[in-house]
Amino acid sequence: MSASSPQQPSPPVDLDLRLVRYFTVVAEHRHFGRAAAALCIAQPSLSRQIRRLEQQLGARLLDRTPQGSRLTEAGEVFLPQAKALLRSATQAAARTRAAAQPSRVTIGYTSGIIVTPAVREMRRLHPDAEVVAQHLVWNDAHAALVEHRVDVAVTRLPMRTDQLHVTILYDEPRVLLVPFDHRLAGKESVTLDDIADEPLPRVSDSAWNAFWRIDPRPDGSRAPDGPLIEALEDKFEFIASGQAVAIVPADPRVDRIRPDLTTVPLHGVEPSHVVLATRADDRSRLVTAFRKCAQAHLTGPGSQGQSSSLRQPPPSGEGSVRR
Repeated sequence: MSASSPQQPSPPVDLDLRLVRYFTVVAEHRHFGRAAAALCIAQPSLSRQIRRLEQQLGARLLDRTPQGSRLTEAGEVFLPQAKALLRSATQAAARTRAAAQPSRVTIGYTSGIIVTPAVREMRRLHPDAEVVAQHLVWNDAHAALVEHRVDVAVTRLPMRTDQLHVTILYDEPRVLLVPFDHRLAGKESVTLDDIADEPLPRVSDSAWNAFWRIDPRPDGSRAPDGPLIEALEDKFEFIASGQAVAIVPADPRVDRIRPDLTTVPLHGVEPSHVVLATRADDRSRLVTAFRKCAQAHLTGPGSQGQSSSLRQPPPSGEGSVRR
């Protein structure tokens, strides 16, 4: 009897990332026509590209149906791998560009946070560096950092902190945002008891809802549900039209943004935290330099910008949060 030969490794497969991306879009839309429109290519061309990918893999990924298309068993297996492959490629490209451009740093910031003093100081101290400020949607800070779209994010807790290093810069009081003609407008202050029956807007992020709706309340009761929103402008419109009130960071500019809205101090609730977040493994000298600028210049009302080594539990995920 002849000895069995050792199993040979599978030959490498050269996948075209463009075809992989096309497949994920078809899988998302479950329809070749809609996917082709989203990709801005002709449907017959998209069909040919998917067939090319299937030939490269040696497996059928999609079946056509009267309603559109559906993933085969092989397609179901390949889809998460395809998304991971595209994420890895994006991160590899971003890291390579960062290595080739060590004199560039991108500062992300979310609505209502002014980073200008720190950005100006950074440019003064590092005149040869390209310091870019980029606005981020309220819930995009974690993804923007992990995907290397920004190097620093100045935002508010709660947020996902896994894979991140997070430093608390300063605290902001939380206030109640109401229409100008609301029954509570003009009061010196209010408490949670005053808004026990007032609906508050919701988002798809449970941690955000828990903090900004104070849900559940200290007595265990649930905050009344208001409209489901995604954009800040939609929240303002719902409140101005009398459909909800909202708990927001104190910002004296609100009445200039929307003269039909006003804020009332909210007593008995902890403040919100403005933080600086970076990738946990980022050792860039420019990121380190901007952190120092932010701690010195983004100090909040009445804050001296002093930093302590107090460690707090991360609000979401497994990253570290420092003051």
